[in-house]
Amino acid sequence: MADRTLDDEAQGADDGVDARWVCAQADRFGLEFVPGGGALLRGVSLGAIAEAVGTPTYVYDAEGVRERISRLRSALSGRRHGSAQAPDPLICFALKANSSLALLRVIAREGVGADIVSGGELARALAAGIPPHRIVFSGVGKTDAELDAAIAAGIRSINIESAEELQRVMARATAAEARVPVSLRVNPDVDPNTHPYLATGLRQSKFGIPMVQAPELAMRAHRHPHLRLVGLACHIGSQIADIAPYRESIMHLRRMIGTLRDQGVALAHLDLGGGLGVAYREGEPELDVAAWGQAVRVETDDLGLQLAVEPGRWLVADAGVLLTRVIGRKRGEAGAFVIVDAAMNDLLRPALYEAYHAIVPVRTVAAGAPTHRVDIVGPVCESGDFLGLGRRMVAVETGELLMVMDAGAYGMTMASNYNTRPLPAEVLVDDGRFAVTRPRQRVEDLLAQEQLPDWLT
Repeated sequence: MADRTLDDEAQGADDGVDARWVCAQADRFGLEFVPGGGALLRGVSLGAIAEAVGTPTYVYDAEGVRERISRLRSALSGRRHGSAQAPDPLICFALKANSSLALLRVIAREGVGADIVSGGELARALAAGIPPHRIVFSGVGKTDAELDAAIAAGIRSINIESAEELQRVMARATAAEARVPVSLRVNPDVDPNTHPYLATGLRQSKFGIPMVQAPELAMRAHRHPHLRLVGLACHIGSQIADIAPYRESIMHLRRMIGTLRDQGVALAHLDLGGGLGVAYREGEPELDVAAWGQAVRVETDDLGLQLAVEPGRWLVADAGVLLTRVIGRKRGEAGAFVIVDAAMNDLLRPALYEAYHAIVPVRTVAAGAPTHRVDIVGPVCESGDFLGLGRRMVAVETGELLMVMDAGAYGMTMASNYNTRPLPAEVLVDDGRFAVTRPRQRVEDLLAQEQLPDWLT
């Protein structure tokens, strides 16, 4: 790390790059910067939210999510050649990205379904009003209790991820005396060219069924009296900015669909997963969703199957900001720090993936204002507790309000109580108003969840 101090004001090509980029992308984030008044989200003052609710706080933009849903539907729309009667594509939001009940209700009212990976997410999806016939259940470690709950709810599909899991689903379906819809999640061994932690379609991944095993398992599912094989599923990873890996995975799926048709198996849907990449900073590639949608239609129109897609991050990332206040500043021998009240337990992505989030003051920053290179860190007792390293930022004072951009995905869902830190509050902005949708947790709440054994009382 290069030596730097709080007084380092040497100007460079990257001066204030986060602030410039966020201002240039204001429409994308639903923001307006009012001179002397700071940032407004869809007309609501972020400063006013912080004053009323405190920090750290996640703020979600309902209208931004609706706009993304509309864009995705538009990308997948159009006449489906050779399959004029095929149903419209189904969007199943990946709840692991953001499971706020209020935001899920917004999504449900737009006719979007759910991609779930746990029994808890099933309960959340149903509580939010997402119909069971729009819910698909993925994940390599479904318990018997979770399978029973999914069968009882009558969801659209349980996505089978292994031969052993197929046996367990057979057993649970037989015990329930039900005919359970299932899909095979296959692993096409396609490299999505993303972060290693985000690649899920490679042969060394724990996810999905190897292509060589899939035809035999598909026939076993098809012939079982308590199962109904309804489709194939595939998810190759996250943060994919290139169309080519999707085309390659569809090519593998097409071959298997043909093999099954030759054996008399007629499927109903093809689930292409999610992974649509977003840009977290200037110059970072982002998937061209319109071009992706056109490519998907070209590759699948003649199959006559309903398409399902499972976007998570793409629908909600830029519809969320994390508000945090500056606790103080610190000079070190080799660097300078801005210490804020949000930490790795509130937003884990930077520590886990070295993920980048633009971080800017909520107040309006004058163009050309001098900047300093700083590390933006939290109060947690870990060297990995940072939100941003080596950022050029205008001088900020203790108590100043900052916003961490693109925080709508994998923020609150990955948050923890490390260092006995209460979870942040969550706020929804919609139609010029805001409401607290999850109150800030209190330390008393944490202690109340535990109990002492008799011999220690």
